[in-house]
Amino acid sequence: MGEQDATPENMTMMQGFEWYVPADQKHWKRLADHVPQLKAWGIDNIWVPPGCKSSSKEGNGYDIYDLYDIGEFDQKGAVGTKWGTREELEQLCKVANDAGVGIYWDAVLNHRFGADHKEKCQAVEVDAEDRNQVVSDQYEIDAWVGFDFPGRKGAHSKQKLHWYHFSGVDYNAANKKQAIYKIVGEKSDGQWAEVGDVDDEKGNYDYLMGSDLDYDHPEVQADVLAWGSWIAQALPLKGMRFDAIKHFSADFLQRFVQQMDDTYGRGWFFVGEFWKDSLEDMNRYLDRMDEKFSLFDAPLVHNFSALSQTESADLRTVFDGSLVQCRPVCAVTLVMNHDTQPYQALEAPIADWFKPLAYALILLRGEGYPCLWYGDLYGIRGEHPFPPSCGGMLPRLALARKLYAYGEQADYFDHPTCLGWVRYGTHDRRAGAAVVLSNAGPGTKRMHVGEMHAGERWTDVLGWGEGEVVIGEDGFGEFTCGQCSVSVWVRDDAEGRDKFKEEFNSDIYGTA
Repeated sequence: MGEQDATPENMTMMQGFEWYVPADQKHWKRLADHVPQLKAWGIDNIWVPPGCKSSSKEGNGYDIYDLYDIGEFDQKGAVGTKWGTREELEQLCKVANDAGVGIYWDAVLNHRFGADHKEKCQAVEVDAEDRNQVVSDQYEIDAWVGFDFPGRKGAHSKQKLHWYHFSGVDYNAANKKQAIYKIVGEKSDGQWAEVGDVDDEKGNYDYLMGSDLDYDHPEVQADVLAWGSWIAQALPLKGMRFDAIKHFSADFLQRFVQQMDDTYGRGWFFVGEFWKDSLEDMNRYLDRMDEKFSLFDAPLVHNFSALSQTESADLRTVFDGSLVQCRPVCAVTLVMNHDTQPYQALEAPIADWFKPLAYALILLRGEGYPCLWYGDLYGIRGEHPFPPSCGGMLPRLALARKLYAYGEQADYFDHPTCLGWVRYGTHDRRAGAAVVLSNAGPGTKRMHVGEMHAGERWTDVLGWGEGEVVIGEDGFGEFTCGQCSVSVWVRDDAEGRDKFKEEFNSDIYGTA
């Protein structure tokens, strides 16, 4: 019998920001300082915030102004972005790559903000709740759609943007009226993108915000494709997260991903924000992308939220209707992000006590690609601050994934308020793990971890489970967890157990 291949190491990504990170232009430095620690706790890839120039120096990047300015030119009040300068970004990428950590770029391709001047164009108003319903005659508006990028002076791209590069806006400066305007005229066909190419919510969800780019225009397509080539050569990236993909051309995005994968990406990872609680629509989108693509599991986040808000809810339903249940290879699993965090538009509240359970469910099982969130690791700043979640144990859960969550999985989903599962390990990662969680009183599960572990003493790497479990001759153990809690049981002398004694520094703001 030949030698068996080494078991691939579990991969974990992290969203490297929350909405209220201070606008001090030090974030690239903060992340760079913490890369070694993040790697030690099992983070392999960091999704960084949108690094292109915003409409203001405080902007988070989703109010994007210029794709080709990543903190290099004096535009919109500063050279750097909210996160820092291009030089600091390049240093973060170098530190990360030297440590074996990949950087995923947050690509905001749907819209633009902060135009340099207004232009007159023809438009019609449409109903905000049914974008196919025209509610005015065609008339001339004065729209903020002129982008000259004077601070860049043609560096990296000479493309300027005018009214005919956009399909819609939400403000008419001529009468100071806010509405959704569909742009029409001789250089525009006066139509939204076709349903199917964009989502059908609100009739047609082509328009989201700001000045909406028209991906039917060949100059828009050419410039964004050229930007993909440019950013791939400018920074040593490992993948991209695409913002607001419900709202711009899926056909174009497929073309963009194909170009990156074939020419520049060298096996990059691609994930899209398709934030909709509809598994049918998500599957349809993935079919269209030929599965060279992943989506964030929005239905799973809503399941977590609902279960955490319901007393003694049936935990066995946690994966019902989720992407990870039906299409695990394409699912990026998460608990919270910058849009669903408290006081944001898509807030999906998850009770503090439930977060360790939710993270155990995405980190310690075999399905999906889990994404930890910066706000849960380091806390939330701003007017309504929150401390790090999971009682500071989230790094331990991530490390448990890196060290022990391997091999065949046996589920014990036999009680509505107490779940358990076992990971049996592999030929070269033998330790295995037993996980028990409860959303009610203290839980107990008699679970089989294997006769090869007979006589071993197992303890909880989180330190929440009391005492030890001695594995019987039949390979079974009686594993427990506390009330509304989770425990992760591993052989007491398993490789890497000493790492759980190290302290995790959650004071990321004290290092930059």
